[in-house]
Amino acid sequence: MTLRILVLAVLFMMLAAPLQAASEEVRPETAPLLESVLETAPVEIDGQLLFTVRGVSSFPAEQRAEAIRGRIEKVAANPSFPSNELSTEVVENVTIIMAGEATLMIVSEADAQLEHTSRDHLATLHLMRIQRAIDEYRQSRRSDALFKAGLYGAGATALLVLWIVVLLVLNRWLDKALSRLLKSRVHAVGIQSFEILRSETIWKAFHGLMVVIGVATIIVSAYAYLHYVLALFPWTRFISNGLFALAAGAVEHMGKSVGASIPDILILAIIYYLSRFVLRRLQRFFDAVGQKRVTFAQFEPEWALPTYKLVRILILAFALVVAYPYIPGSESAAFKGISIFIGLVLSLGSSTAISNLIAGYLMTYRRVFKVGDRVKVGDVTGEVIAIRLQVTHLRTIKNEEVTIPNSQILNGEVTNFSSMAGTQGLILHTTVGIGYETPWRQVEAMLRAAAERTSGVLSEPQPFILLIKLGDFAVTYELNVYIRDPHVIAQTYADLHRHILDLFNEYGVQIMTPAYEGDPDVPKVVPREQWYAAPASPGHREEQ
Repeated sequence: MTLRILVLAVLFMMLAAPLQAASEEVRPETAPLLESVLETAPVEIDGQLLFTVRGVSSFPAEQRAEAIRGRIEKVAANPSFPSNELSTEVVENVTIIMAGEATLMIVSEADAQLEHTSRDHLATLHLMRIQRAIDEYRQSRRSDALFKAGLYGAGATALLVLWIVVLLVLNRWLDKALSRLLKSRVHAVGIQSFEILRSETIWKAFHGLMVVIGVATIIVSAYAYLHYVLALFPWTRFISNGLFALAAGAVEHMGKSVGASIPDILILAIIYYLSRFVLRRLQRFFDAVGQKRVTFAQFEPEWALPTYKLVRILILAFALVVAYPYIPGSESAAFKGISIFIGLVLSLGSSTAISNLIAGYLMTYRRVFKVGDRVKVGDVTGEVIAIRLQVTHLRTIKNEEVTIPNSQILNGEVTNFSSMAGTQGLILHTTVGIGYETPWRQVEAMLRAAAERTSGVLSEPQPFILLIKLGDFAVTYELNVYIRDPHVIAQTYADLHRHILDLFNEYGVQIMTPAYEGDPDVPKVVPREQWYAAPASPGHREEQ
């Protein structure tokens, strides 16, 4: 044994002593934990893994693996040395694998204990693996092997080119065939006359999808070609292994991600279908309440739809809160940032919307009015044609549609002309000023007669008259009449005023309103013979 071998053995024992001592002190059940902590490095020849080695702080694993690889390649590059002449030699507590007089590697007790086997057995396995690696190294670099690899590479290249040509031709043929088959069947997507997606756009998207599939197929084929061809030659085999490891790692990562998301997706599906089941049952129940097939005391049928909408919002909000942790990516910083941004925007911009929403529900349950009622909100008088969660729509007598926020309605004064008109009648009133020389009994009789002539005025309850003011120059009378239909208030007032004018003209009584300065020589009345002065005629609407 040469002096150099002895020095190397002693040096390795000195370096491996701390590791060996530590491994001897470690109990068997803690050995895997120690192994996972220690640094390891692979010994590779032409991209083929032989085994892994460990190191210590003064001789890291990567340096040790690189040194072993260099010594093995040096021996493999010397064809005069037979691989079956590799040997092992025991020097104190280590086993040395040698190629003649050259040392390839040293196997210590620490290496064997961390591999959970004996030192002699581990050295024998390493020796056999090194022999096979040397034989493969030499075999792959023979001229006939390189020539054969070149032929296989050329054949693979020709097949790749032919496959790409076939793919291009097939893609073009499929494009034309599907164009003839489907282009006439692809229609625009729209709502009534508005086109959301034109048929040309849909077809272009379908054509682009086919192009993407073709390009992806070519890329996968080229990737498989490179992996095969690079693996044929020993100098590029490690690149091929890297490509395979890259693809395998990507597929493994995707598989793990999908597998980890499957339980969450199942939970989300359960939450979705359970929420939909509950909402459908609630919708049927409230439809029955709205149609009076199910009745409750103190619960109006018109409350059914808004109550269902309110309960639906609560159920959907609860389902979203429960489902949020199971949404894939919900724990990412980007997802949380977007959630915070959306919440901030809603909180800053929806205060008015929320107040109108709450006001809409309060109006519903307070029974302020309903669709079809005649109401007055502020300065606007009209018929309620729609009650939304945010606003209420009124149609005025001029056929104008006015939109009023619900919060404004709730905070303001609302006059409902329809709420009591159907049961007790709606009272319309008008005033006239008559001089003191006219008996009040005559005035009241004329006012009652005008009310009787007016269509739409109820005979029961009877009209009544109030003397509301004894003025300086005239007495103010107020005529009150009952009607049922609040939607004809303006027309009823017009007819009532026409008949009052006719009655007072007919009996020659002068109306003093609005102002009186002195008694005229002739009363300001219209003689009966002039009631239908041109262009009026007896058949005019006022006589009806």
